[in-house]
Amino acid sequence: MERFGELLACPACEEPLLLNLTCDKCGTVFDAPDGIPRLRLPGNARTDEVRKFYERAPFPGYPPRDSLHALHMRAERSEFARLLDKAISGDARIVDVGCGTGQMCLYLARADRVVIGADLSRPSLQLGASAAARFNLDRVLFVETDLQQPALVNGGFDVVYSSGVVHHTPNPRAAFARLARLARPGGTIVLGVYNSLARIPLRLRRVAARLSNFRFVPFDPVLRERNNEPERREAWLRDQYQHPEEHCHTVAEVQRWFAENETEYLRTYPTSVLGEETRDLFAAASDNWRSEGWLAQLGWMRLLGHEGGLFFTVGRRR
Repeated sequence: MERFGELLACPACEEPLLLNLTCDKCGTVFDAPDGIPRLRLPGNARTDEVRKFYERAPFPGYPPRDSLHALHMRAERSEFARLLDKAISGDARIVDVGCGTGQMCLYLARADRVVIGADLSRPSLQLGASAAARFNLDRVLFVETDLQQPALVNGGFDVVYSSGVVHHTPNPRAAFARLARLARPGGTIVLGVYNSLARIPLRLRRVAARLSNFRFVPFDPVLRERNNEPERREAWLRDQYQHPEEHCHTVAEVQRWFAENETEYLRTYPTSVLGEETRDLFAAASDNWRSEGWLAQLGWMRLLGHEGGLFFTVGRRR
């Protein structure tokens, strides 16, 4: 716990916590059942609905008989994951906000990095912590907390990563503002949200799925791939087609969030510069022309639409 102590804060008053999970300022004492600090304050009704949704079906699940090598191989099928790992320094302090079952946390826990996975769903965190124990990874800590009042030190992290989370909050703009405060000056923020255009193919599939009471979902490659893994198939079906809270966003909208929160826009992944190849995920794109960005997003309908339309925006905290 010592290597993580300076990164945890009281969710009520935002003061750093002592190693025994006590707040010296307000006197609140927290516990850590199963080694997972319980630092979540009661949320609003919409947030609680999302929490209960993921408690019923933690996402994403782990395949049977998984191993660290298999997890690395699975992650590295994604160019984005390879670029992210390459861009992060070997001694970085990383937080994955809304980590779910923690698979990205475990993938990034290399060298001397310190990784905190934060989520409001305790069953998801328990799956991640169990996998970390099986894989003998001791540089990852899973924490139960809520993005609205995160138990994390402001300005404490070199990399703030959040994928598929902000668009499931009642107010994504406000959620990003809270997220941005966690990055140190000069730190990097990597935000993954659904794109308004790239999400259209899945939304059309969702119409067909609803008409058949979800017995038939056409043209979904992830569901086909998981036919022999019913738990992981069900988790994808629920997350993508039955979620109680969902928003979609454009590149321009996310860029405005960055500007409002003292964050320099660097690039998107996939790139929104036509013909550009992404070599360094944390380097600024060669251009940022809005018209070109809209054309790129139209192309994302084909490029990203088969897996839900998630895109990433990268920025540097000023």
